[in-house]
Amino acid sequence: MNENSFAFVATSDKPQLPAPQGMTGTVGWVRQNLFSSPLNTALTLLSIFAVYSVVPGLIDWAFIKSVWNANSLDECRQVSDGACWAVIRERYHQFLFGFYPPELYWRPVLAFVLLCAALVPALWDGMPKRGVALLFSLAFPFIAFWLIWGGLGLDPVSSSELGGLLLTLIIGVSGISFSLPIGIVLALSRSSDMPVVKSLAIIFIEFIRGVPLITLLFVAHVLLNYFLPKGVNFDIVMRVVIMVTLFASAYMAEVIRGGLAALPRGQYEAADALGLGYWQSMRLIILPQALKISIPGIVNTFIALFKDTTLVLIIGLMDPLGLVAPTLADQRWNGIYVELYAFIAFMFFIFCFAMSRYSMYLERKLHTGHH
Repeated sequence: MNENSFAFVATSDKPQLPAPQGMTGTVGWVRQNLFSSPLNTALTLLSIFAVYSVVPGLIDWAFIKSVWNANSLDECRQVSDGACWAVIRERYHQFLFGFYPPELYWRPVLAFVLLCAALVPALWDGMPKRGVALLFSLAFPFIAFWLIWGGLGLDPVSSSELGGLLLTLIIGVSGISFSLPIGIVLALSRSSDMPVVKSLAIIFIEFIRGVPLITLLFVAHVLLNYFLPKGVNFDIVMRVVIMVTLFASAYMAEVIRGGLAALPRGQYEAADALGLGYWQSMRLIILPQALKISIPGIVNTFIALFKDTTLVLIIGLMDPLGLVAPTLADQRWNGIYVELYAFIAFMFFIFCFAMSRYSMYLERKLHTGHH
């Protein structure tokens, strides 16, 4: 056969043709995501109408007509009918620190700065000298406890003076930090072949998941004292931290167990073939993959836990929501609701949004999405 018969076969790669006009850039994105079908087009137009109807008025109320300098709600209304942020300007220190002594504000502020420093090596695996920095992260809870509650040279501060965002961070960060390792242990225990260990894990998880958090908080507040020796007064904030941690651990265990169940059986068999022991295979092969799969569920549990800290107001602890009532009890600010709740919502949004963005960053970095 004459080789010229195969002249139509390409001998080199042809250059790629450019994408069709209107399918790339801003126009392409808009067409693909906003107007790709009649339903999407209708939803896009409806959303634009909703934004046009709500946002200008909201901006006008919250920023353009807002009042920052006033001594009462009446003074705000004499100036403008916009948002009266003067109440936040006057009471922000209470929403941040509760009833913590003002001259000692530097202590929780320093504890927060150190918290940010302690989180860096835990969240950034490329940090130089990460091993040394992690030692500081492990020591941070003891440093924070000393700074906030005092002792050893610092003036003591009672738990009754804690409140606001400070109390929320203490409960939330403690619960998040301790619930993950406890949840891992519970998930491994529930997946164990040892009947006693497995049964105890199942009983604990199912009991905690079957009881509302508010019930556990009442147990921490009222009933726990009956089981303590006479004369022993266990700090109420520590009791709440323990109950919140146990509550979150049960949900965390199920999230991680889902990650363990999602792994192919071949991963376990590969670990056995390499001659790895149980803990070696879990640490090197199984858990890293299971945790990677579970990242969205883990962070979702963290966010839910952080928001659930507001339930402590039921047992008399003054978190940011609990401080709304004392503010409204002041005749000068009686009747101002929206601004207070908007400010509290903004505080919670900042922390929850940061956690969700870090979750998305981890998913991209570890390629946990579907391909």
